[in-house]
Amino acid sequence: MKTTPTFNHVEWYWNRLRCMSVSEMIDRAGRRASHAMARRRSPGSVPHARFELAGVRWLPREIPDTPGQVLVRANEVLAGHWRILGRGAIPLGFPPRWNRNPDNGALLPMSYGRTMSFLDPAESGDIKYLWEPNRHLELVCLAQAWQITNDARYLDAIGTALDSWFVQCPYPLGPNWSSPLEAGIRLVNWATVWQLIGGLQSPLFAHPVGKVLRTDWLNSIWRHAEFIRSDLSRRASANNHLIGELAGLYVAGATWPFWEEAKQWRRIAREGLEEEVAAQNGEDGVNLEQATAYQHFVWDFLLIAELAARGTGKPFSETYRRRLEAMAEYVAAIMDNGGNVPMFGDAGDGRVSGLALGAGGCPFQSQLATAALLFGNPSLARKAGMVDLRTRWLLGSEACAQFDALLLQAAPATIRKDFPEGGVFVLGANLDTPDEFRLVADAGPLGLGGSAAHGHADALSFTLSVAGREFLVDPGTGTYHGPQAWRDGFRGTAMHNTLCIDGQDQAISGGRFMWVRKYRSTVIERSTNRVLDKLVAEHDGYRRLPGKPIHRRSWELDKLGDALVVRDEISGNRAQPVSLNWHFSEECSVTCTPEGLLVANGPVNLEIILPPNGEVSLLRGSDTPLAGWVSRGYDRLVPSTTVVWRGNVEPGQELETRLRRV
Repeated sequence: MKTTPTFNHVEWYWNRLRCMSVSEMIDRAGRRASHAMARRRSPGSVPHARFELAGVRWLPREIPDTPGQVLVRANEVLAGHWRILGRGAIPLGFPPRWNRNPDNGALLPMSYGRTMSFLDPAESGDIKYLWEPNRHLELVCLAQAWQITNDARYLDAIGTALDSWFVQCPYPLGPNWSSPLEAGIRLVNWATVWQLIGGLQSPLFAHPVGKVLRTDWLNSIWRHAEFIRSDLSRRASANNHLIGELAGLYVAGATWPFWEEAKQWRRIAREGLEEEVAAQNGEDGVNLEQATAYQHFVWDFLLIAELAARGTGKPFSETYRRRLEAMAEYVAAIMDNGGNVPMFGDAGDGRVSGLALGAGGCPFQSQLATAALLFGNPSLARKAGMVDLRTRWLLGSEACAQFDALLLQAAPATIRKDFPEGGVFVLGANLDTPDEFRLVADAGPLGLGGSAAHGHADALSFTLSVAGREFLVDPGTGTYHGPQAWRDGFRGTAMHNTLCIDGQDQAISGGRFMWVRKYRSTVIERSTNRVLDKLVAEHDGYRRLPGKPIHRRSWELDKLGDALVVRDEISGNRAQPVSLNWHFSEECSVTCTPEGLLVANGPVNLEIILPPNGEVSLLRGSDTPLAGWVSRGYDRLVPSTTVVWRGNVEPGQELETRLRRV
């Protein structure tokens, strides 16, 4: 059962300081001082908007042939039901009370937003549940529904929602003026709505009341952009925030160039995004957060900024575009033939654009389809398989018509298998066929920056899919602000398919979004040929323990026999109590045999022979220890099976696990 955790402020602040660089400390001190001064100043007036400075339209004008789930989602909102994270449809009313947290019903105070803190969910509730509806993704569904049906109810509802938001969330007060990232996401969705309803000439603004609404909306847009510009998270540790802020700022400058400041918004954002796309994503395409969900989250921000830039006639650089394409190629490589993607690292289930709500489907498949068309990449088209509805709304029918031509080109769906900067390697046989055997190994760093906020202590873990069905999985995230046991457990070592020494994590946590002692992973050998894929890597996360052990793991995949041998070895000067953890998909049935395990997922079977002389436990839906769970969404857990092998291992002793399709 979910309970609200207690919070130790002193310990958190001390650990946070330990993770900061000197430049981040200076930057945060300066921002605190700036916030204190801004709090004492009057917000001032918004400059007059000059409509002769035309904004660009960066979305296509035509409407896709099929509505998908757009009307269903729009009608839910009109009925006052909002789908928020793992809670399903929550009856918030329409319009909702924007400052009330759906997580616990708390009405948050209208104090100065920039200095508000939400570290203690016992007071504020999980702030993600308040921020999600305030991102206004649902307003995009309403705008799409109006485009599809020409029903004035949807257009009027947009006006009602916006007007209520302006009244309830005056600048600079309350939780919706506390985060520049949230302001950036709101601007992205407002820009989408603005284009879908017709911009300055929208029927929503046809009457005197509508003209007042337009003025209020434009005033809030200017406030949002200036709020972001003056408080960019330039040296924050988890800097997907900065990319989101810059993307929102650029989109605002391109969509609403009605003020002189808009030139500055575009310039600052363009320069910042060009820098951050390279700083936060390796040349191999792996986002340095080491989290699959943030790979997609960041990509969406970069994509929308690129589309807006193309609308101005000044697209981002070729380096920027190449990094975007490389990020999509990485997703294609780790996706199995069934469309499953490993859930490495954190996942907050956040979306950037409301166009995703009515489209449904897999967000990663959508990413690949969009990237295939954007870059003319036949390999990505083959992996995507089809053009999804979100891509049709983003790129239009003329661009999407090129997809079939890309499919006709001979190209492998998995272009690259090695991603050395990110430390991710794909081993496999018959890849991208119905008989594929695909292993994705993590031999990379813990995460980005000093805190590695969204990384998990999962060094040398891996996932395994056979014939497009998941067998060994990364169990996911569980929660951010829910029970401490969930947060610690799902990001800890034992909840990953790797070796754990003495029940300890490979890294030392300092809080829900920080690691105060990290590890270093090193690839020792990587080789591949027609019959064998091999990877050998090690990490030093346990050198802090007595005996200074180092964990080394090798994977050897027999491509002709669909057989995998995993060997684990501990170096050091003393024996260690270890556990090998194997986390299976919730779709798997696991049976003990005299030799080990027989695992079935539908018609596909896998035999696993475990090391001898150990104790074997099967856990399902266990709270103590936390095991036998898979989290496919935020705050959502379903029972699965975890198998744990335990034993004492001497230095240099090899533990061998064999896995074979039968």
